[in-house]
Amino acid sequence: MSGPDVPRVAVVGSGPAGLYTVAALQSSGPPVEIDVLDRLPTPYGLVRYGVAPDHAKIKAVARVLAKPFAKGVRFLGNVEVGRDVTHDELLEHYHAVVYASGTENDARVGIPGEDLDGCLGSSHFVRWYNGHPDAEEHALVLDARAVAVIGAGNVALDVARVLCRTGAEMRDTDVPHRVLDALDRSRVTDVHVLIRRTPADARFTPAELFQLGELADADVILHDGGAGVDDPATSEDRRVRLNLEAFRTFAATPPAGRSRRIHLRFLVSPRQIVGDGRVEGIVVEHNERSADGGISGTGRTEQIPVGAVITAVGFRGVPPAELPHDERGVVTSVQGRVVRDGAAVPGVYVAGWLKRGPSGVIGTNKPDGAETAAAVVKDLATLSTRQVRGDLIELLNERGAQIVDWAGWLRLDDHEAGLGGPVGRGRVKVHDLASMLQHSVVTRSRIGA
Repeated sequence: MSGPDVPRVAVVGSGPAGLYTVAALQSSGPPVEIDVLDRLPTPYGLVRYGVAPDHAKIKAVARVLAKPFAKGVRFLGNVEVGRDVTHDELLEHYHAVVYASGTENDARVGIPGEDLDGCLGSSHFVRWYNGHPDAEEHALVLDARAVAVIGAGNVALDVARVLCRTGAEMRDTDVPHRVLDALDRSRVTDVHVLIRRTPADARFTPAELFQLGELADADVILHDGGAGVDDPATSEDRRVRLNLEAFRTFAATPPAGRSRRIHLRFLVSPRQIVGDGRVEGIVVEHNERSADGGISGTGRTEQIPVGAVITAVGFRGVPPAELPHDERGVVTSVQGRVVRDGAAVPGVYVAGWLKRGPSGVIGTNKPDGAETAAAVVKDLATLSTRQVRGDLIELLNERGAQIVDWAGWLRLDDHEAGLGGPVGRGRVKVHDLASMLQHSVVTRSRIGA
């Protein structure tokens, strides 16, 4: 710490939302001491555990996100609000607290059968293939011959693409060895992507669609022969035009007889997941497009035989109980200031998906974080007059917390970089918490020394 007169700010969450906020705080005002807390021993949040492993270029943004830690910002990893420190204790130690911990829980589809074995939210599967320490094995999914994926966004395409990747295609990614082995043993041959609206309405980005056509051993099948794919020239939106061109290409390309297939099924809504104890099929209702652009059900249903269902229909936040929030877990705020009963809660802020809901891409967090940082800087003139307690690390050490500082993360980072060498791979993630802490924690007494 650099002195008692310098305001202190805690940022909870080390993903893009939190670290873009930190960068803006560093560049937009007078000196401020910043601690970044994360419940995991690793930084980068969504970049490390949400971006698909075969999207290495997107993951490279971590180099930008890391810059504040070279300029005096402290990383307090493996520190969880509610377990190691309370919300009120943070306010006692810092003049301002920014929550940027994302929306980690899956939204539910809300249909019968959603609790059957073999049905899971996309976040669980994404965490598994990205080596998240909370992730469980998902043998039921990979043992199924056919899998339904519900959703019309990039997460649904990520899941479908990973399910249809060969082990050889994934060897050059950083997935844990156990994930590579499981994908090599996978029995999945057909993935049905269920999309409620039309091809023009899909929220996919063109780059994600193009990747489907590049899979080594999977055909892409557009059902109904591409009927309902609008003429790309009719759209003024470049993204929609490119998507429609990709869909028309898929429709015009006959299957090559590959061992796996991705079925894109538009204008269908899931109505029930069926099975005796575990997933055996999914019932969908066929929809139609009306003249005014609306979508309505036709009453005509079809049961697709599948052994697993992955839902990708959005996420819900889990903010601290002390923060006011709506049914989606989005914190009530104005320009980043947390608001209760129409008044700003002094010293409490929010950024990222907790602030605006699960929307946007990684880059969306940059202006979002700048807005929150501007509110913090403006308010610090008043907030910094309040007396705060000593260094939070002293309290954490008293409680025996195993804190991972930035040097500890770099040790784990170096360890992961060398893990794949003996088997001809590059970087490989460590996926279990005990091993992560083994390589990142030295001694409790040295943290903050």
